[in-house]
Amino acid sequence: MSEIVDLYDPSDATGRVTGTAPRTEVRARNLPHAATGVLLRHPDGRVLVHRRTETKDVNPGAHDCFAGGVVDAGEAPPEAARRELREELGLDLPLTPVLTRWYRDEATHYLAFVYEARWDGTPLTLQPSEVTDAWWEDPATLRRLLDDPAWPFVPDTRQLLDHWPRWWQDPARPVTAP
Repeated sequence: MSEIVDLYDPSDATGRVTGTAPRTEVRARNLPHAATGVLLRHPDGRVLVHRRTETKDVNPGAHDCFAGGVVDAGEAPPEAARRELREELGLDLPLTPVLTRWYRDEATHYLAFVYEARWDGTPLTLQPSEVTDAWWEDPATLRRLLDDPAWPFVPDTRQLLDHWPRWWQDPARPVTAP
């Protein structure tokens, strides 16, 4: 049986739920729903990047720097973000909200609830059905990679990062003059 997903009003930037549908129908008809993304930072400022499995229903095999996924029916976005972080990486960490924004392309249409978390040293446990590999990347290197449209990176995270001012700067580390 397919998961049930809340449907969201695409004219509402805050997240008004208008109904529910099975996840399979949400994907098949590209219905507006909600999803979360969590950028995980290492204490030294690096960002966790991972490669999606080839079996993912959207953007299989692409790279991403958000752990996250679809918000289930009746689930609050912060709750969904914590669930996804536990499922995909085996972590239970405090979250800081950083961005809420609609995203739409030919494959998906959702209100993104984006968060940031700081890794506490707990060993990562990658979910084999979703994550093939993961590594810590310097934000400057990741920015250069994202500038290359040929690099296989999920388009939604790429666009959401474009709307997150200075995501590459670690808020816990002071900015130093060049």
